[in-house]
Amino acid sequence: MKYSKLSLAKEAINHKGFVKKIPDIFRMVRMWRKGEYPMRSIDIILPLLGVLYIISPIDLLPEVAVPIIGVMDDLAVLSLTIPKLIKEVDKFLLWEAERQYSKDTTKVINAEIVK
Repeated sequence: MKYSKLSLAKEAINHKGFVKKIPDIFRMVRMWRKGEYPMRSIDIILPLLGVLYIISPIDLLPEVAVPIIGVMDDLAVLSLTIPKLIKEVDKFLLWEAERQYSKDTTKVINAEIVK
């Protein structure tokens, strides 16, 4: 069975609703760059570099030169980056929901009870 970057990308997309989380990834990166979302740089940069490595046509071990090992390095990068990226997006969505909840709750200060 011959693997290509396209088939590897299709496998990554099918991983636990990855396609549904793509807009969330962009929103997370945008809020992180603005300084609104607190996150370590390494937690977002490494997974995104891994995804870019899979998408890019440049490879350390090209599939043409070394067919089996060339695909294995892509699979290894996918198996490390996609779950990490999904985990970070889930943390972001939780943070965003908590932030929205705190905005929606009504705060009462110096109220008196009237009967």
